[in-house]
Amino acid sequence: MPDPPAAGSPIRVLVCDDQSIIRAGYAAIIDAQPDLEVVGQAEDGRTGVELARRLRPDVMVTDIRMPLLDGIAATRLLAGPDVDDPVKVLVVTTFNLDEYVYDALRAGASGFLLKDSRPHELVAAVRTVAAGEALLAPAVTRRLIGRFGERVRVAEREWEDPAKPLTDREREVLMLIARGLSNSEIAKALTISHETVKTYVSRILTKLGLRDRVQAVVFAYQNGLVSGY
Repeated sequence: MPDPPAAGSPIRVLVCDDQSIIRAGYAAIIDAQPDLEVVGQAEDGRTGVELARRLRPDVMVTDIRMPLLDGIAATRLLAGPDVDDPVKVLVVTTFNLDEYVYDALRAGASGFLLKDSRPHELVAAVRTVAAGEALLAPAVTRRLIGRFGERVRVAEREWEDPAKPLTDREREVLMLIARGLSNSEIAKALTISHETVKTYVSRILTKLGLRDRVQAVVFAYQNGLVSGY
């Protein structure tokens, strides 16, 4: 997992979108924050990948539909499972692109936002992803993963339980993560402290060899541990 920015250093952001007005808007919003800095802009996915590899931003904010190389392919090249030194990717989309977002999460994105999100939500998302706390808005996650979870469920057969390394409590926490609950919501549901939830999440990721919370959600649905709803 990439390290978060050093304390006191601005969060370096690369903006990738084929619409110039959106790029300019994101850049203005981000640069207006004292702890954020736009280090580059790209108008297509190929350029975005090239700039990300050269500039090594803390976060790349990218659209999905772009020329030359779409956001999903760019995400896979920068943050996919075979990438040794991944870049954190925050994907932006619209509700009518739900399936593309799911594919982007599988490709390694650290989170996603809707294009109609407010400026303060964009800023908060960048900070969250930069800190290594993958962004999954609960309401959107429930709709998104619930809708497409069944599409990737494994067939019913005899197989080794992929979550076997987990304790019963860790498995319970994983199920709640997969349903889009935040750490605070999980703490309330299980009547445990927020810090205890963070410890469980860390153990789950380590035991399953996952990079972040997004991968935990995808893991749960891909392996049929949670049904769509």
